Amino acid sequence: MKNIVIVAKIKVKEEFRNEVYNELLKLHESTHKNDEGCIQYDLHKDLGDENSFTFVETWQNAEFLSLHEQKEHFKSFVLKIENKIEREKILKKYVRR
Repeated sequence: MKNIVIVAKIKVKEEFRNEVYNELLKLHESTHKNDEGCIQYDLHKDLGDENSFTFVETWQNAEFLSLHEQKEHFKSFVLKIENKIEREKILKKYVRR
């Protein structure tokens, strides 16, 4: 199976920036600690927009990505940021060769 690479951008409502950023950090840490098949899970802050963040993720395969999305720390993150995001977009989904 081939690796899956995701580039996901999140634009946070300004009034929730610090709260959501803290949740992003928790998700980042929990994913590295608890998710098998995670090769890379990097969080980046946009230098031109302090309310925008990007995850660059690499998974061993699509099954591991799917398992990640079912984990409690991911589901909790989604609930905690609900209505605090202006926009969330998966920019690219690749298969690594």
